[in-house]
Amino acid sequence: KYQHGVSLLDYGCIQQRLVRCHASDYSLDRLTPFHLQAIWAVVSKFLRLQQLVECHQHGITLDHDWRSPEEEFGGCYALLLNAGPLPARLRAVYTSRPRASLMKALRFFAWPILAGILVGAAVLWWYEAGPGAATGRFAGPFGGRIDSYAAAVSKAAPAVVNIYTTQTVTRTDQLDDPLFDRFVERPRRERLLSSLGSGVLVSNDGYVLTSNHVIQGGDEIIAALADGREAVAEVVGTDPETDLALLHIALDQLPSVRLSKAGPVQVGDVVLAIGNPLGVGSSVSMGIVSATGRSHLGIATFENFIQTDAAINRGNSGGALIDTRGNLIGINTAILSSDGSWQGIGFATPASVAREVMDDLIAHGRVIRGWLGVTAQDVTPGLAATFGLEEARGGLVSEVVSGGPAWTAGLRAGDVLVGINDEPVRDGYEAMNIIAGTKPGTEVTLNVIRNHEEKSFTVDIGTRPAKLTK
Repeated sequence: KYQHGVSLLDYGCIQQRLVRCHASDYSLDRLTPFHLQAIWAVVSKFLRLQQLVECHQHGITLDHDWRSPEEEFGGCYALLLNAGPLPARLRAVYTSRPRASLMKALRFFAWPILAGILVGAAVLWWYEAGPGAATGRFAGPFGGRIDSYAAAVSKAAPAVVNIYTTQTVTRTDQLDDPLFDRFVERPRRERLLSSLGSGVLVSNDGYVLTSNHVIQGGDEIIAALADGREAVAEVVGTDPETDLALLHIALDQLPSVRLSKAGPVQVGDVVLAIGNPLGVGSSVSMGIVSATGRSHLGIATFENFIQTDAAINRGNSGGALIDTRGNLIGINTAILSSDGSWQGIGFATPASVAREVMDDLIAHGRVIRGWLGVTAQDVTPGLAATFGLEEARGGLVSEVVSGGPAWTAGLRAGDVLVGINDEPVRDGYEAMNIIAGTKPGTEVTLNVIRNHEEKSFTVDIGTRPAKLTK
C-alpha cells in the first residue's frame, strides 16, 4: 500500500526501510527529510505524536489553545499520516507493550547511571583515601573531624627502625711524641663511642633511609626493628650534601612505608614524627607543617627543608615524618635550638629529595648532580647598588673554575647571575640548587649582568665532581 515508510520494531528501535519503487512516485529529496523528521519526532515527542495521530484518526478536534500538528511537527506529521500502517504500528507497540517499553527504558538508562556512580566513587576514593590523596590536608577521610591517628601510626611505625652505631677510639694519657714512643711504651686506652638515631625502611628489599650524621664515622651499624629483630646494616652510600644516607639490611618479611608522591606539603598540614628520642624507644609526636623550602641554615650544602613543630629530640634524627594517612613525607634531620633541647623548630628532608638521593645511591653509589663550576654569593643591597641593579637579587660570581662549564661558556668573576633560562633567581643559593638539580649534559641559558649590561651565555651543565660531595 505504501512504497516508503518507517517501521518500529517490537523493541522500540527505528529501522529505515526502502523497497523498490518507481522514480515517479517519490524522489530521494523527499525520502531523506521524511526519514530524518520521522525519526526525530518519534524519539523526542512520541507520546505527543501518538496523541495527535489518534485524534486525527478519530476525527477529534484539538483545543483552540494547542499548537496545530503542522506547526509542532512540520511536514513530518503529514508524512506520518500518509505512511500507511505506521500510526497503527506505533499505537500497537505502545498500547500492547507499555511495561516492556518501560523496562527497556530503565535498562537503557540504568547502565550509564550505574557506571557514573562507580566512576564517581572511584575518583572520590582516589583523591580522598587512595594514592592521589592530599597529604594530611583534611583531618578525616572526607574532611571531617578525626579523634585518632592510630591508623596512620600503625601503618608507618613498624617501618621505623632504631639505629645504633659504635666507634672504637684509642687514647693515651700524654701528647703524641714519636721520639718518646721509641724508648717508652705508653699505656693506650680504648673505649667505644656509641650514637643513637633512627631510620626508615622504604623498601621490602631492606633499604633504610637515615641521616648521614647518624652513621658518620661508625665502625658498626646495628638496625633494631620494632618486632624485636636486629641486623648489621651495610652502608650503600652517603650524601653529606643533603645529610642523607642509605643502608641495607638482609632480613626477610620486612615492613616498609611508601615515600609520598602526593606532591609538596602545605603549611598547616598535620604531620607525625616517629623515632627513638633520647633512647626511650619508639615514640610518636604530632604537629603541623610550619614552613616549607627552608634554606640558609648551615645544616647541609643543598637545603630545602620542611619545618615542623612536631617534637624532634636527639634520637629522632633519621626517623619518619608522615602525614595523617601514614605516607612518608620527610626524613627528620635536625632541630634549631640554643641549648640542644627541643624548642619547637624541627627540620625534615622532603620525600622528593630523599627519593632522588636513594635512586642515585642505588644506581651509582653516589648522587649525580649538575655542576657549573662557579662560586656565587648572595647579592646584598650594597652590592646591588654597586652593580647597578634595581633590586637585591641574584648571585655574585666570586670565583670561576678554570676549564669548567661556566668558564668555557664565558662567565667570569664579577658577573651577577640574575636568571636561568630567562627565569629570575632570588639569590646565589637558589641558583646553585637549580643547577645541581639539572641533569648533566643539559644546555641552559645563564642571564647575567656585566658592567651594568645584560648578557646571556649558553652553557652545557657538567657533572658535579665526587670530591665536592665529601
